[in-house]
Amino acid sequence: MSAIGVHLEVLPRGLKFALLAGLAALLAFPFVGTEFYTQMVARMMILAIFAMSLDLLQGVTGLVSLGHAAYFGLAGYVLAFVAPQDVPVSLWWSLPAGVAASALAALVIGFFVVRTHGIYFIMVTMAFAQMVFYLFFDNKVLGGSDGIYINFKPAAGLFDLEDKRVFYYFILAVLLLVYAFLRRLLFSPFGRALAGIRVNEHRMRAMGFGTFGYKLAAFTLAGALAGLAGYLWGAQTGFVNPELMGFQASAHAIMMVILGGTGNFAGAIVGAFAFEYLLHVFKDVPTIAGFDGGKHWQLWMGLFIVLLVTFAPRGLLGLVERALRRRKATGE
Repeated sequence: MSAIGVHLEVLPRGLKFALLAGLAALLAFPFVGTEFYTQMVARMMILAIFAMSLDLLQGVTGLVSLGHAAYFGLAGYVLAFVAPQDVPVSLWWSLPAGVAASALAALVIGFFVVRTHGIYFIMVTMAFAQMVFYLFFDNKVLGGSDGIYINFKPAAGLFDLEDKRVFYYFILAVLLLVYAFLRRLLFSPFGRALAGIRVNEHRMRAMGFGTFGYKLAAFTLAGALAGLAGYLWGAQTGFVNPELMGFQASAHAIMMVILGGTGNFAGAIVGAFAFEYLLHVFKDVPTIAGFDGGKHWQLWMGLFIVLLVTFAPRGLLGLVERALRRRKATGE
């Protein structure tokens, strides 16, 4: 299948109904699920925002970044630094501050990395992310390897984010807003230019498009949205550490995008939920003949990703779309 063919930008009607059913389930979940699972689903939604931010780069623009988690963790640290120990910090200025810090870091780093292509782009993004990681890991003033605790959720004034159910719906609202914004962006002139860069950057330059500016704008916007997710993660968990910026976190985001299907943002959401669910399933694999299957969950996850990429290049959404198409053909 061609590189263009693995992108499912226009969602079939049946797939849209399935996504609406998923939204209905998310709306009802706090009333039927336990507090533990409600908080777990809230974390999945935050990771879905993170995955969508990467999909803007990887799925839409064709830029595979191995350092995207740097912007995710940076906004969480901004929240930790500005939040007092004894009172909650205001959401209305700390959230823009965290997102702006991630956007600024992405702008500065992107100014250098978007000049590269292919494997060089991948390696340079990872190199910059590792620099940011060790800046926080080796610096006791910045919390060091122990990380920093956040004692209170931000104060919103109009609603109490300390209420777990209220915070759950706040995250869901942010998820929906980010998805709506990115879907609108995908079919805007800017989004179509990014898609053109993914397909053939040389042709886009020949047509007069300044591809450097488009890629830098996409890189900065993706960093800002990753920062939004990182801020919510810090507020939800009450703790940030350098591992949020590490290579493993970036690799997990890539797996989420691949799992769901690239280039449509709904796939990133599905991939984030699927990745976290599979992670818990594989960690519970029993020990057989002395081999601790749960300890080596990365092995099962890797095998699953390889099989999915081989037999379903469009990811889980592509599988559902294929099943719906076959069902329609059989019905006819």
